[in-house]
Amino acid sequence: MKHSFCLSLMLFCLGLANAQQATDSLQGKKVDLDEVVVSALRVTQESPVTFSNLDKEDIAQSNLGQDIPVLLNYLPSVVSTTFDGTGIGYTDIRIRGADNSRINVTINGIPYNDADSQTTFFVNLQDFASSIENIQVQRGVGTSTNGAGAFGASINILTDNYSKDAFGEISNSFGSFGSRKHTVKLGTGLIKDHFAFSGRLSRIASDGYVDRAFSDLSSYYLDGVYVDDNTLVKALVFGGNERTGLSFAGLTREQLEGDRRFNFDGLFIDRNGNTQFYEDQTDNFRQDHYQLHWTQEFNPFWTGSLSLHYTDNRGFFEQINDDGSLEFFRLPNFDSGGETVTTADLVTRSHIVADFYGTVFSLNYRTEPIELIFGGGLNRYDGGQFGEVINIDFGLLPELPTFVFFENDTDKWDFNIYAKGTFKLGKTVSLFGDLQLRNVDYEASGTLFEPGLLLDVDETYTFFNPKAGITFRPNANQSLYFSYARGNREPARVDFENGNPEPESLNDFELGWRYASSSFQLNANVYYLDFTNQLVLTGALDEVGFPIRQNSGSSFRLGLEVDAQWNISDKFSVRPNLALSRNRNRDFFFERDGVLTALGNTNISFSPEVVAGNVFTYSPSTQWTFSLLSKYVGEQFLGNIDSPTSLLDDYFVSDLNIQFRLDKVAFLKYIIFTGQVNNIFDLEYENNGFFFTFDDDFSNPGTITTVEGAGFYPQAGINFLLGATVRF
Repeated sequence: MKHSFCLSLMLFCLGLANAQQATDSLQGKKVDLDEVVVSALRVTQESPVTFSNLDKEDIAQSNLGQDIPVLLNYLPSVVSTTFDGTGIGYTDIRIRGADNSRINVTINGIPYNDADSQTTFFVNLQDFASSIENIQVQRGVGTSTNGAGAFGASINILTDNYSKDAFGEISNSFGSFGSRKHTVKLGTGLIKDHFAFSGRLSRIASDGYVDRAFSDLSSYYLDGVYVDDNTLVKALVFGGNERTGLSFAGLTREQLEGDRRFNFDGLFIDRNGNTQFYEDQTDNFRQDHYQLHWTQEFNPFWTGSLSLHYTDNRGFFEQINDDGSLEFFRLPNFDSGGETVTTADLVTRSHIVADFYGTVFSLNYRTEPIELIFGGGLNRYDGGQFGEVINIDFGLLPELPTFVFFENDTDKWDFNIYAKGTFKLGKTVSLFGDLQLRNVDYEASGTLFEPGLLLDVDETYTFFNPKAGITFRPNANQSLYFSYARGNREPARVDFENGNPEPESLNDFELGWRYASSSFQLNANVYYLDFTNQLVLTGALDEVGFPIRQNSGSSFRLGLEVDAQWNISDKFSVRPNLALSRNRNRDFFFERDGVLTALGNTNISFSPEVVAGNVFTYSPSTQWTFSLLSKYVGEQFLGNIDSPTSLLDDYFVSDLNIQFRLDKVAFLKYIIFTGQVNNIFDLEYENNGFFFTFDDDFSNPGTITTVEGAGFYPQAGINFLLGATVRF
């Protein structure tokens, strides 16, 4: 049986988790059962891994409706981008130059990246920041993960812990471009010392800075908990619906000098020669998640967790196709008044319907000198995509109102098992080891958007991902660490659609130093990432605006990251960070004007060499907090051939955040008023874009000329958000 090996290993691990019930006792710390669910994926100061933590208070400070990538923007090596120009709706994130398909995201240890595309669509986590307890970002390969391997970073999200006390909370915010967020949260507190329930309803909307790049987002979150001294059972249901106006077309440099808010998405010329905009040029998607977590402390030595999950995905892109070829959309030409009609303005919908489900599990053994974790997961993605023509400007053809012009299916099984441990050698040295075996069965078949192209994938990959490191603590304030990690990843669906991709491999070397005192913390690290067949972004987009990738052969990323927190006094603090890097494709080739040309070492796309951030905070009293947040991103190329056409300029942007807190007002626990002014210096800038080339062999027959083009996504000038949160 095809998956019998994976299933046998999973059952073995589950049996082990239930069998380990040692009876010895240990004088030690009480295990935090809320954290055990994600502890298999997370690291501490003892680990030789580069990471940053963001707690609930940090998230709440800027949680006024913008998406998670924007809230993470001021962490080291992070570059967040937005398509609407405000950070609401479609947003993206890159870490160490790696795009979000290379950043592993988990929610309570459950993989969140779309298994087929490997991409993370944060637009489907509407107002999820309001239900997050904390986030850990591991840069580099990190530790063993569930889901696709991490080639830039891992983002581990832990949802709200249960509250012992009943509560209610109402949050509202309003801002520029019709932006608004409304959130209601309720919790019962512990009932009879064992049960607790909580929930959230949210609505976010915005007109967007870019014309028609609107967002209409609604979401919910429900959880129920059973807890006693040794057991925690937590059931969660969360999800939502999003409808956003597409704004992937971008603007050329010349167009940016005109109307920066202009949106070409949805533009078409009707039969009378009039310029029109299709108002339903939209992304429409619904995603519902179901998670069940059981965590058990068997005794002071052994703790285990078992999680089951299911995600229901369904939605579509609706787009106008200006003067589209009937033959391209598999429709017949037809006569109209004696004239053969071969083109029309067609409205299409590209659908995704998918189920994602499985289990993840771990078993933790802890004593004073040793911590061991055994775990793994088995997940299946069962999805389909199809496109349909729903309307045409010549009136309905016999096949309409719906006509399917492409259809394909994907079946992907992903199994991994790992063992990792930390071993303390005396008081100063600890060793870390992590061994992961991952097996992927990937089948996909059917027709694609472009006529004549077929999806035909039947691949099995087995990856061994070892990791090892050492941490040296000469005193209570300092630690030095060195680690090596091996990562391997399979290609994604988009890679198979555009060629015959190879799996990619990475050797990650990290050397770091940490210093911590009561008023000052400093983290500094050097990394070297050596890639084989790295799947880099070409800069180009497919028919629905999805980034295209290609194997680049041999490439590397070499960087220095420094971040600190200095509490200058009880009123002033500063949190700067700086990332310097070189990111190169080795011996890169490109076919220009019909001739294959050796370009030597070229810059990897979307990889700025300088990324810096800072948060300066002034708290004159317990009620007032003023924070100035600044971000600098150096220039970067949108392609891999170092073309000046593809150069995205550097930018330096600052935001001002102000909070005023009132405690114990009448029957209320507190009221927090928050104001944020984004881009306070009203900078005109672009933080993302695309780059493409094509060979022109028709303008001058017999001669091939390579044509280049680029588009850029403009961001909003000075804008504001104002909000209030009431807790009772």
